Amino acid sequence: MSVPPGFVPVGPTSPFNELVGPFYVKREGATLAVGLSVEAKHQNHRGIVHGGMICTLIDYALGYAARHATDPPRSLVTTSLAVDFAANARPGDWIEARTDVMRPGSRVSFINCFVYLGELRIARGSGVFQVLRSRE
Repeated sequence: MSVPPGFVPVGPTSPFNELVGPFYVKREGATLAVGLSVEAKHQNHRGIVHGGMICTLIDYALGYAARHATDPPRSLVTTSLAVDFAANARPGDWIEARTDVMRPGSRVSFINCFVYLGELRIARGSGVFQVLRSRE
């Protein structure tokens, strides 16, 4: 699967995200999407994308959107993550989490997203992120 137009590699990321990625990002106005080309390493024993991989994509997309909702970007930590599954994807598929920053607060941020396979919504996620204070 080739990367759709407008998506660019995310980098640098953490060692964990390097292991499960690569992730790609695309901005369109206030909307941010994080995409992933599903590979064999992302599947479970039934040949579909592992639910934990969907959760990882959602957590990454929500955190990335929350971090970059302000200028300058800020450091955050996930405090709550909820995920619901509606359909599946397989190796070779392109999936993307399209985010909606509901509230980019000064202490806590609330973000939602849907994960799409084409125009089919296969999962939804919501997260709460605590803004970390710098140690000055």
